[in-house]
Amino acid sequence: MRKLTYYVASTIDGYIATEDGSVDFFPVGGDHGPAITTQYPETLPTKVRESLGIDSPGESFDTVIMGRRTYDFGVRTGTSSPYSHLRQFVVSTTLPDAPDPDVELISADPLARVRSMQRDKGPGMWLCGGGELAYTLLPAIDQIFLKLYPIVLGGGRPLFGRGRGLPEPSLFRVLTSRVFDDGVAFVKYSRIRR
Repeated sequence: MRKLTYYVASTIDGYIATEDGSVDFFPVGGDHGPAITTQYPETLPTKVRESLGIDSPGESFDTVIMGRRTYDFGVRTGTSSPYSHLRQFVVSTTLPDAPDPDVELISADPLARVRSMQRDKGPGMWLCGGGELAYTLLPAIDQIFLKLYPIVLGGGRPLFGRGRGLPEPSLFRVLTSRVFDDGVAFVKYSRIRR
């Protein structure tokens, strides 16, 4: 069974972006970047991979799933196919059609669609964002790979959306953790299934 991994950057108070979707407050550089890029080269946008001369396919993910606002962030940077080296899905009820030939649209019941894809063979699937979609897909999330930045933002887009409450807690355990010299912590969690 393929695993769905929510791989995301977060502040220590649990925000993945400002209210307007900006992620500019996350620092670039430091020793965490090269380490994570080496381990997960497939999570870099195609244009960034090309500029860095990265052609390694990566081993963890062959599919990326994005919410509409996360996808629109890529569009604002000038591409309608931000991860063309992966199979790309955008979850949206407002897009009338797939926005690019390389992007597949999920317009209804994303949880059922993801669970169906989990039954396929192949590498894992990467939930790129955002928080609202992560809340919707939480029952299917097998792992959370959290890049935790030593920043308190005080508000913005939460890691799991706008707190509508869960019927019961979702339990995870720490698989590995590493704190880099620049203060960023990378923590891998795995779901505890009962």
